Amino acid sequence: MSATAVHSLWTTAVEPIDKIPAPHIEYAQLAPALIVVGAAIVGVLVEAFVPRKARYYTQVYLTVVALVAAFAAVVALAAGGYGTTKAHIAAMGAIAVDGPALFLQGTILLASLVAVFTFAERRLDPEAHGNRIDSFAAQAASVPGSDSEKAAVKAGFTTTEVFPLVLFAITGMLIFPAANDLLTLFVALEVFSLPLYLLCAVARRKRLMSQEAAVKYFLLGAFSSAFLLFGIALLYGYAGSMSYARIAGVVDGSVRTIDPALADTMGNDALLLIGGGMILTGLLFKVGAVPFHMWTPDVYQGAPTPVTGFMAAATKVAAFGALLRLLYVVLPGLSWDWRPVLWGIAIVTMLGGAIVAITQTDIKRLLAYSSIAHAGFILAGVIATTPDGISSVLFYLLAYSFVTIGAFAVVTLVRDAGGEATHLSKWAGLGRRSPLVAAVFAVFLLAFAGIPLTSGFSGKFAVFKAAAEGGAGALVVVGVISSAIAAFFYIRVIVLMFFSEPKADGPTVAVASPLTMTTIAVGVAVTVVLGVAPQYFLDLASQAGIFVR
Repeated sequence: MSATAVHSLWTTAVEPIDKIPAPHIEYAQLAPALIVVGAAIVGVLVEAFVPRKARYYTQVYLTVVALVAAFAAVVALAAGGYGTTKAHIAAMGAIAVDGPALFLQGTILLASLVAVFTFAERRLDPEAHGNRIDSFAAQAASVPGSDSEKAAVKAGFTTTEVFPLVLFAITGMLIFPAANDLLTLFVALEVFSLPLYLLCAVARRKRLMSQEAAVKYFLLGAFSSAFLLFGIALLYGYAGSMSYARIAGVVDGSVRTIDPALADTMGNDALLLIGGGMILTGLLFKVGAVPFHMWTPDVYQGAPTPVTGFMAAATKVAAFGALLRLLYVVLPGLSWDWRPVLWGIAIVTMLGGAIVAITQTDIKRLLAYSSIAHAGFILAGVIATTPDGISSVLFYLLAYSFVTIGAFAVVTLVRDAGGEATHLSKWAGLGRRSPLVAAVFAVFLLAFAGIPLTSGFSGKFAVFKAAAEGGAGALVVVGVISSAIAAFFYIRVIVLMFFSEPKADGPTVAVASPLTMTTIAVGVAVTVVLGVAPQYFLDLASQAGIFVR
């Protein structure tokens, strides 16, 4: 066959395409995430082109400005009615712009802004070789204890890459609760998980422990991503679509058109149940619910404390947002199936977190188990399946994130010769050494315990009330019992700080810069305001509690 014949066959076999339709993207409505990812990319360029001496200040400034601008964009969207009357699906069906998405994005941005101040803290450790040092390794690529690490410390290097990494993680977290199809959900999960794996590994002190934490988090995180991806594949086989609305339509029977390629599997309930269960497993892992909580204590203890605070607050907000959207938008027709499962998980999470926390001797591990118990309390609100359930979870996440970041910021202040003194025995008598720091930490512990006039009480009350009205009264009883168990170990720490004799060789409280002080002050202010006058924020959460379908 001649070349011309082949050429003519080849040209006629393919139908000519007039033009490929361009995707229609509403950039203004996606502004919060776009601002943050843009700043992250600029941050990477800063690492490449800005001289080493100026990098730290450039990165801190860039990060703070980006987060403030993104929060302003969220407020502008909410003021423009995108949380209520103009709520819709943007980016060709990939992302929802609605009340819960904007509320959660605002919470993540504010919490991240406060957490970034602890990342930038450089006054807690004594200066090394005339250079101020922060919580992160001088050179993350060098082997712990090696000559290259010592040379990096001597030269005064700092890992300023943590700032662009945080911005990439925040980008993923902003998209995660707003994702409106399963593929976007998975991409957002990976975008915020991968930077967190790296951030966990770059502690300046206890580097081997930090790297071990990162490896554990990475391996178990990969497991959870695999579960999620397998669940997505099964749900696609069931519904013939990745879109939340389409899957929900197939579940409740309103969509009957069958894709010929999927005629054998479409509408097969086994695929729906197994796929839904696997996606739920992936999300519950991120939330830290029992029995998917194994990574939490080790990672919280090993990661640099500023990273732990950021991760504990922001990841929970993003993951619960995605979980709410999945259950309330995609699988409301399946609530008879998922409610009993979540009942069981909520009960073992509340009791497991509270009981195991009693045995802990390390303050960071204690806060990790406390966060597991709180995941159980929030699940009680998720189980309510009422509009009040959504708004109570939104409010709880807002209250919880600031208490958590504030508590971990206080942990960074208590130090001895080896860095942070996290063993509980070293906190004995702290209230006599530095009454102010101990009093602030006591406020955070009381909020965790849910004592009245703190944000923790308002949040728990809202969640339990929603659960009781949603027919989960027994769950509320278990929640109250768990709260009582949890109150024991919180109050035990307060007693240890104020009523024990300080040891002669005990730790000192470092004098922080205004950055960490701001973080702690904001934490206390939010805790008190949401405890004393929560009504405005409860109203805000209830206005924002309607998902767009």
